[in-house]
Amino acid sequence: MKRKLWAACGATLLGLAAATPAHAEVSAETAYIFNSLLFLIGGFLVMWMAAGFAMLESGLVRSKNVAEICLKNIGIYAVAGILYFLIGYNVMYAGVDGGFIGTFSPWGPDDAAAMAGDFSAGYASASDWFFQMVFCATAASIVSGTVAERIRIVPFFIFTAILTGIIYPIQGSWEWGGGWLNETLAGFAGYEFSDFAGSTIVHSCGGWAALVGAIILGPRIGKYDAQGRVRPMPGSNLTLATLGTFILWLGWFGFNGASQLALGSAADAIAVSQIFANTNMAAAGGTVVAMILTKILYKKVDLTMVLNGALAGLVSITAEPLTPSIGASIIIGGIGAVLVVFAVPLFDKLKIDDVVGALSVHLVCGIWGTMAVPFTNDGTGFLSQFIGVVSIGAFVVIVSAVIWLVLKYTIGLRLSAEEEAEGGDLAELSMEAYPEFGRGSQKLG
Repeated sequence: MKRKLWAACGATLLGLAAATPAHAEVSAETAYIFNSLLFLIGGFLVMWMAAGFAMLESGLVRSKNVAEICLKNIGIYAVAGILYFLIGYNVMYAGVDGGFIGTFSPWGPDDAAAMAGDFSAGYASASDWFFQMVFCATAASIVSGTVAERIRIVPFFIFTAILTGIIYPIQGSWEWGGGWLNETLAGFAGYEFSDFAGSTIVHSCGGWAALVGAIILGPRIGKYDAQGRVRPMPGSNLTLATLGTFILWLGWFGFNGASQLALGSAADAIAVSQIFANTNMAAAGGTVVAMILTKILYKKVDLTMVLNGALAGLVSITAEPLTPSIGASIIIGGIGAVLVVFAVPLFDKLKIDDVVGALSVHLVCGIWGTMAVPFTNDGTGFLSQFIGVVSIGAFVVIVSAVIWLVLKYTIGLRLSAEEEAEGGDLAELSMEAYPEFGRGSQKLG
């Protein structure tokens, strides 16, 4: 609830500040406009992250699966939007009241008061819905890259619909919707759970769902030999993967910056600016640390690790991008990169096949970023953060496992061995992203 009410509180505080001679007066309508504009700008930047995920994943899968991964990413965004409208938003925000779930009903705009001249809501309702919806789509995009190259399209989109319509909104309601993590946890742990822009609520949520899916699906054929050693399966296009990383980096300014939820005062503008700077420098720290560490460990710099190092920094700072100093942000992002460099081979040792490294980036660093909040924010505690991480993780794992298993034993999850060898592009779409390579080349890819 704190996430939704902050903009309205900002407008109220602005009105108080305006009464002080040292401040220029800004009307409630002006604050309403700026707050709504922040949601809309942040929202379309986060929407652009869907393109970033599509390009990153297209570059890191083999060429015979590129068209299919593109379909999945544009489909994710569309499915998430529809399900968040039909169910998700009100499950997350309507009538949670310190509990565990909201109301199962479609969302509808409610701006009658503003049209009549009452701007106390703080922002246009559709601007808020749009901003919350693109976060939901981001959580679902995380799953796509992990389970790539062996999952069928139909069960994947069924899971996406359930994730975006039910799983993500329920756990999101516990904190952002004014649920038990936000309202009642402080009485037990001394502090309420804090996740400013979603290291756990968005990134770890998607990561837990992806982890369960990867385990139930199993690895790609040929990924591990009889001795358990990893067989490299290089991606099709590191140029696309790099472009996707830059797009995600850009979109993250909307992801974190607009989570301030208000731009109706100088204090809000300062906060958004600080968030931008910290977000950028956490990614920079993650990039540099990944370059140095891979050079030390492997004697060569690994570009894919560097790309994931940048994303690791971004995920790590997302739980608290406002209170750290720039130096602390670099350190937080750098530690995230260290975790990624070691987590990627660890998942391989466990024979959990994560095609793009999303588990290491979004799950591992989502947990790290959430647990790091008390280092820079005195209003939080490690116990409350731990309870939030574990409770959300347990919920997502259990429900995701049920859904994945039901899909596996009813309509089936995996491509057949022949279809997997042929590639998802031909098996599922009967088209190729790179037709000039030819059908035979695709089979050998």
